[in-house]
Amino acid sequence: MELLKINTAGSVDDGKSTLIGRFLYDSNALTIEQEELVRQKTKEKGLEDLDFSVVTDGLIAEREQGITIDVAHIYFSSDTRKFIIADSPGHVEYTRNMVTGASNSDVSIILIDARKGLLEQTHRHYFISRLLRLESVVFCVNKMDLVDYDQDVFLKIATEINRMVNEFDITNQNISIIPISSLKGDNIVFESSNMDWYKGNTLSTVLHAFQKNGQVSNDFRMDVQQVYHVQNSEFVDYRSYAGRINSGKLKLGDKVFVLPSGKSSEVVEIRKYTSVLEEASAGDSVQVRLKDDIDISRGMLLVKEENEALFEKEITAKIVWLNESKASTSVKYHIQANSRTAICKIQEMIHLIKPEAPQEKFPCENIHLNDIALVKLKIANAIYLDKYANNKANGAFIIVDSQTNNTVAVGFVE
Repeated sequence: MELLKINTAGSVDDGKSTLIGRFLYDSNALTIEQEELVRQKTKEKGLEDLDFSVVTDGLIAEREQGITIDVAHIYFSSDTRKFIIADSPGHVEYTRNMVTGASNSDVSIILIDARKGLLEQTHRHYFISRLLRLESVVFCVNKMDLVDYDQDVFLKIATEINRMVNEFDITNQNISIIPISSLKGDNIVFESSNMDWYKGNTLSTVLHAFQKNGQVSNDFRMDVQQVYHVQNSEFVDYRSYAGRINSGKLKLGDKVFVLPSGKSSEVVEIRKYTSVLEEASAGDSVQVRLKDDIDISRGMLLVKEENEALFEKEITAKIVWLNESKASTSVKYHIQANSRTAICKIQEMIHLIKPEAPQEKFPCENIHLNDIALVKLKIANAIYLDKYANNKANGAFIIVDSQTNNTVAVGFVE
């Protein structure tokens, strides 16, 4: 079964945790213990409807405050599909957690309270889904039960959503807008009898029908993470290079180049655990043996073509600042992409990007926590990055504070 990775986002109290709990409950995916916990907490709080938020809000502080603070990952499967759902916090100060939750997702579910319409966080979450180039976004207009399932309320919000989406360049991103009530279960797994004016799909139908559009780069990129040198009766002078293929494919006989040396050789063996393969592709963790002995170590990159753009030491990138301390142009940071690292500086803060006005360029003197900015980075040595738009697997990076070892930003090469 194909795996679908989902991220949920929305402002505080939009009902993300309740939506996930309802989705699991109506899909018969909760365990007996979880169902007992839901009923117990519902009884303790004196609620009429089941309190599904306890399924995902695992921290005591989350349950006490009735909010989500940390990213929770939920794994389950239906008869036809496997799911991983990342439940991200809704507070603006936890935007960094939302970026973390969405960074590895295929689909983002953005909840909107039908009583409030689009908020600042809605714009921010959608902008992040565009920044991360997620393949599909599902807008769920939640709490329709609190507006008497009014079609006009839904249509007004749907119009606002379309206006927001149209502010961006056209891409292949799929957009769905669904009126729902997580609390009552309308249009989550089962069609709502309270909104007969809605003729579209339920959330479950949309998620089960999702097909990955294959926006994966064909350019071969493989980080060397470890070098194996084995000397025994079965393997004599055996030397291979282990790592995960970030993008593209590799087959026996292919000519590969080693960066940064630029030396080339021919692939004579591909191993995955104990199996010997004819070919491997993106996502596979393999050992590659080459025809020639070349000086290769961790942090180097295997590619199939020589590309001067990979050697750029000045890159322009959009970054999301994740640290309490503001960014500084006088501080040396470490930039890291997979197993490649280098010292870097923020050479120029070009401008800030505000999700509610994505086309405008705001002056940028400082970059604070949760800010999104376009910057120019100067790197001590090339780490062979592609543009994120061309290769998601090799176009993103993190910035680490050299003094504290804290990750202070995530970036995407322009």
